[in-house]
Amino acid sequence: MSVFVDENTKVVVQGLTGSQGKFYGLRNRDYGTQVVAGVRQGKGGTDVEGIPVFDTVEEAVGTTGANAAFIIVPAPAAAAAVLEAAAAGVPFVVCVTEGIPAQDEARLYNQLRRDYAGTRMLGPNCPGIITPGKCNIGFTPSDSALAGGPVGIVSRSGTLTYQALGELTQKGIGQTTCVGIGGDPVPGTSFIDCLAAFEADPETKAVMMIGEIGGSDEEKAAEFIAKEMSKPVVGYIAGLTAPPGKKMGHAGAIVSGSAGTAQAKIDALTAAGARVAQNPTEAAELMAEVVASL
Repeated sequence: MSVFVDENTKVVVQGLTGSQGKFYGLRNRDYGTQVVAGVRQGKGGTDVEGIPVFDTVEEAVGTTGANAAFIIVPAPAAAAAVLEAAAAGVPFVVCVTEGIPAQDEARLYNQLRRDYAGTRMLGPNCPGIITPGKCNIGFTPSDSALAGGPVGIVSRSGTLTYQALGELTQKGIGQTTCVGIGGDPVPGTSFIDCLAAFEADPETKAVMMIGEIGGSDEEKAAEFIAKEMSKPVVGYIAGLTAPPGKKMGHAGAIVSGSAGTAQAKIDALTAAGARVAQNPTEAAELMAEVVASL
């Protein structure tokens, strides 16, 4: 099985007519993802290499039955695009757009929870999601993924997501679903959301969780792991050598005092029973040990 997306997922790409939207939309389709529609106001009735384009998400959903949206539009238009998909009844929205101000993300997050509780947003500023062999929405390089499980992956970092996939694949360890939640301060989908989904998925037998400095999401995830997870978790926290008080890359990666440090997160995960690696390669090695013992 998988979490969030599978072979039955039908994707509408908001931004398909742009250069990046076309590149990744077609790439996802070539992988086997059901990319059934694009949306661009004023270009309804056209197509992009056989994918029909509609003026609105509502029209696209009504015509094609799309049940997921891939949003790849500039930052000023991203929040409106998410809300348009939610208003059209799309239950799963992947927003890869970066550069959205944190206050706008917070407003969007709260509006989704208040008015569109049936819609889950992944992102923004995330690499997307892949269920190997079934569905890929976003940037994740499909040739790094191996279908069949038994490992689920959730990560804040796009690049480390790709490395985790590659390291596990090289060891012959398949993945059920790999979810990149993004590194911004207000993610639409959290570590806990993904851990709960993997815990409920019968084909996911172990979980790799990749975090980084900043915020308290990893500590909250550690509490969830200790109380709710029956499946083994292997963790890696990026940023062990980062200086306190400086933002490091991701908008959410800032350490304040002792809060949000890599060591604090490592300690919390270790106390929760997770096995925590010092680098991505070691994380794959630890997961290989876990899988061998299942």
